[in-house]
Amino acid sequence: MQSNLDIEGGVNTPTVKFNVNEGQLYIIGKSIIENSMKFYTPILEWVKQYCDNPAKKTELHIKMEYFNTSTSKYILSIISELGNIYNEGKNVEIFWYFADEDMRELGEDYDEMLDPPFKLLEYSYD
Repeated sequence: MQSNLDIEGGVNTPTVKFNVNEGQLYIIGKSIIENSMKFYTPILEWVKQYCDNPAKKTELHIKMEYFNTSTSKYILSIISELGNIYNEGKNVEIFWYFADEDMRELGEDYDEMLDPPFKLLEYSYD
């Protein structure tokens, strides 16, 4: 049985909270990481294992103030993995939160490129 994934965020790293039973996946904060591979590879591996036996409904919530280019590769990979199970008929939704125009446009671009569907939600910085 796969366990939940909880990573406390830092100044340059996001908080990651993935609940396997509820299908609730959250990535929140900033991702300005020198070695994105080291940080995101275990997260991507968790998502791949999750996709072998997903919950009835999966929601990925991405509420990032900013992330660098190397992080974007892993965000795309995570969404792509969930897109695979969406295309197999699983219930998957992506919630993309944005507080500025750049993040809104990025969410729109990802929505056009990838399955499953995105819900774009505006918020204000705390």
